Amino acid sequence: MNIRRLILDVGKGLNRPTLVELSEAISSVKGVEGVNISVTEIDMETMGTNITIEGNNMNFDEIVKKIDATGAVVHSVDEIAAGSRLVENIRRYQ
Repeated sequence: MNIRRLILDVGKGLNRPTLVELSEAISSVKGVEGVNISVTEIDMETMGTNITIEGNNMNFDEIVKKIDATGAVVHSVDEIAAGSRLVENIRRYQ
């Protein structure tokens, strides 16, 4: 499957890994072309982040392994886009 975009909810320690270390680890995976990490919450010991990863033919398992190796933890996959092109999500009001 050609994974082109992932949006992950990732928790990490407050000081380690740093956001730079986390983005470097993810960027090292073959097929990853861009990484955006946004801090969503901070408490005394942990930091919640929202990570958007884009590329072509990205290996999901390898991305999770690289994140785990830094000491961070994937809590959930909030969005995945796959196929020959990206399709933007259109929000519908109900």
